[in-house]
Amino acid sequence: MYIHLGNNKVLQKKKIIGIFDMDTSTKGAQTRTYLRKAEKEKRTVLTSYEIPKSFVVTEGNRVYYSQLSTSSLYGRANRKHEIQL
Repeated sequence: MYIHLGNNKVLQKKKIIGIFDMDTSTKGAQTRTYLRKAEKEKRTVLTSYEIPKSFVVTEGNRVYYSQLSTSSLYGRANRKHEIQL
């Protein structure tokens, strides 16, 4: 199963470790440090040039920034009728 993150970017649901809100989770110093390190190591992917509302961490410690809210992504992850590619 796949989850659409926005702008034609999809991820396999089973590879997602967590979905995090940018406003609340980046208040912590450890999270900001983690994201800065991921950017330096080129492990980040922008799914849009809009201001990100959330970020998704996947296996392999890759970070995807999404313009979609965490509730939208969570809803897509928990749909009963998922689209199979």
